Amino acid sequence: MRTITQHEFGGPEVLTVVDAPEPRPLPTEVLVRVEAIGLNPLEPRLRAGEFPLLGPPPFVLGWDISGVVEAASRTWRFRPGDEVFGMPLFPRAAGGYAEFVAAPALHLARKPASLTHVEAAALPVAGLTAWQGLVDLGGVTEGDRVLVHGGGGGVGHLAIQLAKALGAHVITTAGGSKREFVSSLGADEVIDYTAADFAEVVRDVDLVLDTLGGEVASRSLPVLRPGGHFVTAVAEEDTALIAKFEAAGLRFSGIAVEPDPVALRGLADLVERGRLRVHVEETFPFDRIADAHRRLERGHLRGKVVLTV
Repeated sequence: MRTITQHEFGGPEVLTVVDAPEPRPLPTEVLVRVEAIGLNPLEPRLRAGEFPLLGPPPFVLGWDISGVVEAASRTWRFRPGDEVFGMPLFPRAAGGYAEFVAAPALHLARKPASLTHVEAAALPVAGLTAWQGLVDLGGVTEGDRVLVHGGGGGVGHLAIQLAKALGAHVITTAGGSKREFVSSLGADEVIDYTAADFAEVVRDVDLVLDTLGGEVASRSLPVLRPGGHFVTAVAEEDTALIAKFEAAGLRFSGIAVEPDPVALRGLADLVERGRLRVHVEETFPFDRIADAHRRLERGHLRGKVVLTV
């Protein structure tokens, strides 16, 4: 099979397509013939050596996959021919940048029939981050006021829709052409960060979902109601930030996204009921992985970037 590997840290050019042995699934695992691979902002950082999650090269990046079960080894969950999607093994290496992936059956779910493989590959990491932030950690319920930072991005555009499906009043920050995009997702209020300071115009929020970090995170304190909850997907280990929120009597939670078949099925159900749609800004063929990483690093994406196999 073809796989994308790297033998050193560096820029996108270190990613190379090579031949490798097809993986062998263990009992309770399935072999997935990959049709599409979702790319995530963490992956260029891992490629460059900024974040030592996988240790030194060589390694194969990638977790978001959608494809077809090729073989199932002593598992009742799937059969050959089933269309599946998921985020296997994260944060351990899953070898997702490949034509075939061996994955625990428990880390996958059936692909919604209404989603293409490209759309399904864009859903797991971002969707599970939103779910675990809003549902598991946040406990968002009907009538809550939720502020989503970075509403036009991969996590943000799904979080807006998920919060609306939970019955929340959703406020989000966006600029430029993304304002119309996030409004189309159901956001009740859109704060144009190029024209207004969210920290001055937003108040009495029950939960902030942060996908940006930095000074945006620290400036979110005054928008929360007493006892409000700040949930971050990017600044979970910022001890100074944690102390700042806790000193103000506010809750602070960090998301370390993990495989979750229950949440995957929940996301798939929302898709099937027309409550959640996945936006893919751009797709790249497998052998243009370096270009795909360059696009990811430029940022300002609406939704996700996906690799087709």
